[in-house]
Formats: sequence, C-alpha cells, structure tokens
Amino acid sequence: MERPQIISLLQYGHTAVSKLLLDYYAKIGLNEPQMMILLHIHRFIEDNHPFPTPAELSERMSMSESECTELLRSLIKNDYLEMQKNQDDDQVMYETYSLTPLFRRIVQEQFSEAGAETEKDSSNQEGELYEIFEQEFSRPLSPMECETINVWMDQDKYKPELIKTALHEAVLAGKLNLRYIDRILHEWHKNGVRTHQEAKTYGENFRKHQTSKTTMKDKTKPPQYPNINWLDES
Repeated sequence: MERPQIISLLQYGHTAVSKLLLDYYAKIGLNEPQMMILLHIHRFIEDNHPFPTPAELSERMSMSESECTELLRSLIKNDYLEMQKNQDDDQVMYETYSLTPLFRRIVQEQFSEAGAETEKDSSNQEGELYEIFEQEFSRPLSPMECETINVWMDQDKYKPELIKTALHEAVLAGKLNLRYIDRILHEWHKNGVRTHQEAKTYGENFRKHQTSKTTMKDKTKPPQYPNINWLDES
C-alpha cells in the first residue's frame, strides 16, 4: 500500500466506543447483530446524522433493509434504543435516535452486580460469625440468636470484627450470652468505639480500672482479727 493511502486511512478518523459496551452487551441481553447495528447508529450520530434509515444501515451491514427495519423495531420495543422528536429553529419537526436507554441498562447491570457481590459478602460474614459463636458457645445457635446477630450487622451497622471482639470480651468475663455481648456493643457505640483496635484498647483499660478498684477496696478493708474469747482462761 502506498504511503499517501496509509496517511489517508489514518486521517479518515476513529469512532470512540466505550469499553462498557463491549463488556456488557451480552449481559444485558444483546446479540452480535443487535450490537453491531447499535454501533453503526452510534457512528452515524457522531457524524451528525442522528437518524439513519434502514437502507443506510443496510449499506454498511451484511443485512437486508427489511432485516435492519425489524432489528430497529426490536431494539426500540425492548428499551435498548429510543426515537426522539425534536424541533429546529424554524419549528420544523425531526426525529433522532438516542442510545440513552442502552447506557441506562448497562449502568443498571453494573449496580446489580455490585449489589449481588455486596450481598454475597454480607452473607459470608454472617455465616462466619455464626460459626465462631457456635464454637465459643459449644452448641448450635437458636433462630433468635441468629436474628440478633443479623440485627447487629444490618440495623446497628456493627462491623463483624467489632462483634467478634465483643464475643472475646464476653469469653474473658465468663458470660457467654448475647444479652451481655449486646451491652458491650452498646457501651462501645456510646463511647465512640468503632474498630477492633479501639475496642481492644477500651477493654484493656476497663479491666485495668476494675482491677485497680478491687485492689483499693481490699486496702480499705479493716484488719481481720481471730475470734478470741478473752474470758476463756483455759
């Protein structure tokens, strides 16, 4: 190929296609012919020709005019493509194609995937917590106990690591029941404790304080003398 011809091809221009279209078209229910005609419409729109006819589309595709017509109808009916009515400065009505529904479907699919992943992670975390609690309690959890743990995560928004730390504190205190753990979590929340490390530090300080109080109480006790009966001279 001659160099001028190569330069001419490079100057012909490019059509920018979002990677999202290529990544998601199959996931939102499009097949290859549908995707291709949408790409051609996108190209026409970029060239300031927003309403190509089936005949014009057919010239660029390996499909007949009637097949292109049927494909366009299907895309509009299934909310991948939209026909819009517009008015120019001279009050003349004209129609254009819009790919907004297509991109809306892709965004919805992205959010759906993200939501499913989040739900899966949440379910895994709950399952882990149930197992840890059952190990410490040495028995299966009751439905009410499972519901309580679920409330801690979904409604109270306690992080799983914080719940595990509260369970550890209950084990140290020898009080393996959810009511005691709930009091710990409530106390931490009231005092701004939000992370595992903050909870660990708070627990250590609390135990030191309790030990100090016990020591001071022992020091202030009166001395204990043996019970001697001074009248017994034997």
